[in-house]
Amino acid sequence: MIREIIFWGDYFISFYVQQDFKVRGKILYVLWMVQHTEQVPQKFLKCLKDSDGLYEIRISTTFKEIRILSFFDDKQLIVLVNCFLKKTRKTPKKEIELAQKLRREYFSYKNRNLK
Repeated sequence: MIREIIFWGDYFISFYVQQDFKVRGKILYVLWMVQHTEQVPQKFLKCLKDSDGLYEIRISTTFKEIRILSFFDDKQLIVLVNCFLKKTRKTPKKEIELAQKLRREYFSYKNRNLK
């Protein structure tokens, strides 16, 4: 099983290129797991409650907790929207709101181009 992963906007890429080599490697490893593992452990992929279908891809390093907010488009496509360093126990509301906005933009764009 291989899930396709796409990037919507440049939020993820902008964050990714600012990370050091080891952190980028860890991010790529977790994304590979999300792509290739049928049942991704909750340690790496978790549905956010009350967030309209958003998921949190979770990357832990020695000094950083990284979160990539994403959603499914169909069952085999994961769309990555925004990425941030998590500094508190709860996912910041502004990050969830941004991801929801980007999700709406993505589906609006997709629906316009399918017609």
